[in-house]
Amino acid sequence: MNLPTKITVARLALIPVFAVLYLVPFPYHTIVATAVFLIASLTDWLDGYLARKNNMVTTLGKFLDPVADKVLVACALVLAAVIVTENPAYQTAIVVCTVIILARELIITCFRTIAATKNVIMAADKIGKLKTTTQLIGLIFYLPHKDIYALNSLAGDVFFFAGFSFLMLATVLTVVSAVNYIVRNRKVLKEDHAE
Repeated sequence: MNLPTKITVARLALIPVFAVLYLVPFPYHTIVATAVFLIASLTDWLDGYLARKNNMVTTLGKFLDPVADKVLVACALVLAAVIVTENPAYQTAIVVCTVIILARELIITCFRTIAATKNVIMAADKIGKLKTTTQLIGLIFYLPHKDIYALNSLAGDVFFFAGFSFLMLATVLTVVSAVNYIVRNRKVLKEDHAE
C-alpha cells in the first residue's frame, strides 16, 4: 500500500472519529469535529496530488478515494440534517438538500457502473468539481454554527447563513451537474444491438 492510499485509508478512519466528536456533547465539540472534517477533506486533495505527481495511481486507490469522499460528505450531510434549528423551515430545507445530494451521488454511481460495463471512461466536469467545493464550504460553515454562536452571536449567525447559503447553492449545482453529466454521456444509456 503506497503513501497516497494510506492517506485515503486515514481519511476513512477519520470519518467515525468526526461523527463521534460531533454527536458526543462536550464544550465546543462541533468546532472540534468540524476541524477533523476539514483535515479529512484536505487529505482528499493531498492523496490525489501525491498519486499523480509521483505516478503512484493504483487500482485500490482509484476504488478507495471516491468511496472515502462520498462517505465523508454523506456523513457530514446527515449530521447537518439532524441539527435542530429554531426555525423548522431551515432544517427542512437542509434535510431536502441532503436527500437530493445523496440521491444524486447514488444515481451517478449507478450511471458510472453502467458506463464501466461498456468500457466508457467518464471524467469529472467543472460543474461537479464546483459542486463538491461548494458542499465542503457549506458544511464547514454550517456544522459548527451553534458552538460559534455560543462564543459570539454575530459570528454564529454569519456561520449559519453562510453555511446554509452554500448548501443551497451546492444543491442547485448538484442537480445541474447530474443532468449535465448524464446528457453529456447519454450514449451510455443506449441499448447495445448485436451485429
